[in-house]
Amino acid sequence: MINGGTTIHTADGSTVNVTPRGLEYDLHVRNARGETVATVVMNQDDLDALYEELDAHTTVEWEAA
Repeated sequence: MINGGTTIHTADGSTVNVTPRGLEYDLHVRNARGETVATVVMNQDDLDALYEELDAHTTVEWEAA
């Protein structure tokens, strides 16, 4: 479970910022220029499934936002 924010950095310079919002999480996807390209709201179960997929298929750098 994420208590604070988390930032995922991609190989092309994009980022995904994950921020808790009550019982849900906001995901803000930005390209390498810092422009928002998507905003997604997920519940805990969906976010856990996303992290499991990422861990299974990629090498991800995580940092506290």
